Amino acid sequence: MPIRVRGTRLTYRSLVVAASAALMTVLLSPAGAQGASPQESRPVYSYGNAVRESVWVDTGLDGDGNGKSDRVAVDIVRPREPAAQGRKIPVIMDASPYYSCCGRGNESQLKTYDSQGNPVQFPLYYDNYFVPRGYAFVAVDLAGTNRSDGCVDVGGRSDIQSAKAVIDWLNGRARGYTTRTGTERTGAGWSNGRTGMIGKSYDGTIANGVAATGVDGLRTIVPIGSISSWYDYYFAQGAPLYDSGPEWLSDYVESPEARARCAAVQQKLVDEAPRTGDRTKLWNERDYVKDARKVKASVFAVHGMQDLNVRTKHLGQWWDALADRGVERKIWLSQTGHVDPFDYRRAEWADTLHRWFDHYLLGYDNGIDREPMADIERHPGQWSTDKVWPPRTTAATTVRPGTGTTPGVGTLTRRSARPGATETFTDDPKQSETDWAADLERTTGAKAGFLTAPLAHDLRLAGSSQVTVTATPTTATAHLSAVLVDVGPDTIRDYAASGEGITTLTDRTCWGASTAGDSSCFKATEARTTTVDRTVLSRGWADLGTYASAGKGRTLTPGKRYTITVDLAASDHVVPAGHRLALIVAGTDKDLIDPPDSTPTLTLDLARTSAKLPFVGGAAAFVRATAGPAPATATPRVSRPEGVAPPRPAHRIPGGSRS
Repeated sequence: MPIRVRGTRLTYRSLVVAASAALMTVLLSPAGAQGASPQESRPVYSYGNAVRESVWVDTGLDGDGNGKSDRVAVDIVRPREPAAQGRKIPVIMDASPYYSCCGRGNESQLKTYDSQGNPVQFPLYYDNYFVPRGYAFVAVDLAGTNRSDGCVDVGGRSDIQSAKAVIDWLNGRARGYTTRTGTERTGAGWSNGRTGMIGKSYDGTIANGVAATGVDGLRTIVPIGSISSWYDYYFAQGAPLYDSGPEWLSDYVESPEARARCAAVQQKLVDEAPRTGDRTKLWNERDYVKDARKVKASVFAVHGMQDLNVRTKHLGQWWDALADRGVERKIWLSQTGHVDPFDYRRAEWADTLHRWFDHYLLGYDNGIDREPMADIERHPGQWSTDKVWPPRTTAATTVRPGTGTTPGVGTLTRRSARPGATETFTDDPKQSETDWAADLERTTGAKAGFLTAPLAHDLRLAGSSQVTVTATPTTATAHLSAVLVDVGPDTIRDYAASGEGITTLTDRTCWGASTAGDSSCFKATEARTTTVDRTVLSRGWADLGTYASAGKGRTLTPGKRYTITVDLAASDHVVPAGHRLALIVAGTDKDLIDPPDSTPTLTLDLARTSAKLPFVGGAAAFVRATAGPAPATATPRVSRPEGVAPPRPAHRIPGGSRS
């Protein structure tokens, strides 16, 4: 199949030959390659002649209890020339459980090896692009996966130590071996110890966890759609999000060999992660947010604002904790779901990542640290920037629901509802946020909705929201959902469709050098869009039984009033003039949280219910947007719209081929 390289169509064979020849002819001396005041690393080293090797690093743990310290497999590709010149180089690392079971990237690439077990294909483009520019690329098999010893413990000590031990080895603090079981030692004398970790979802989660150890040598991390606390991956304030726990994921990614010897670890994941939603010691160990104070690496965080797999609550709480510690950071927020930026903004991503690594790993003063902190996708393929995110004028502003002229369809203003004002709904596990939003202006039994008047001016929300609900249940268990909606027509990325906002094409674009066994060419993509007349911009869920403690559920007393604050996922969204902002409070959000044991009816005390929303411009911006007359093109009454599909039921895994 023909491929395209920045507009050029080539055959794969001609690309490999041309790229290899070009690299061999432009090899420069260190001085010539770097220059007096380098601003950008150049592809001056041979990818075809690069060193490809495997090392097994001792983690110092015995996760499988066989009496031997676990070794993790580390596959390395690095340019040959720097070591021959006596120069040491930095490392880009992706530590993953998916290299043999599930694949990486949009094309689910796996590691491949030759007949002697030497690495041939490294998934994704990092090796093809960065090795010729003077970086080593290191792909680590987490313990219990592919060619590593030990067991998968889903974000716990073993997972994190798998990668941390490799950073220690790169800095001369850990032991490496030439084989999995042998005694011949090997060092990383070619490395200067400076390491940057990158990865989507589970891989980026490991980067977060390793950064939270404060390990020396880790200079930067680039977590893409990544988890910051594993409890919040499986539960939302006590409400279970999926019909399985971490033991299912561990079993799914472990090698067959590990699965046979890791029964004790699997059982621990069952016993210490009860489906009650109680926060246990196991979850505390897997909470990286609490250790954000230890982070010394810079952070370039990337997330899809419509990611219903690793929801942006993970991003918001991690970002806020890093900000409190003054960590150097940058952020990209897209309109996609669980998608890598290489597949929605490829050229800009490759350039930005290149400059980020050049600055933090090579020390180049290229100005990226002085550029706007945030890139936000406003419409499919249209981006804006912010010097600081959230913008400094952002302030949490309290808005309140009130009764309207139609039961179940109320107002959303700054005014408190009159004492005694209520709305009532009954949990319907067959309905989702999509159903609720479609029926915002209708009386329905499954939700209560509250809307502003059509806005006179644009109103922007940037950051994390909270909704405080006071409700009286009729049963001993109840789950709550709180959803923010932009009511008005728009064209958005179709995040609920296959591809989660992108369509994969047949043409390929190439990023770096190739070999016969490892191509730098990947299928191009384009935005997949849909026209809607309402957009869910943030959501959150909770078990009402966690009203007194987020980590411990309690049995409810029917007829008794309870107050709980529900955390909503971080977002950045502009509600345009003429649209309306809506708040929905309901029960089970189909396919996003599991239903409670009963079917409660809940009565909301509106005078004691409110939302704290991060408006850019604060309360004044909300008052200005809702005080004046709407434009002549104000949003018409919403009928049941065509829009994104309801969430798809699935076993989700963070970043694997079934996510």
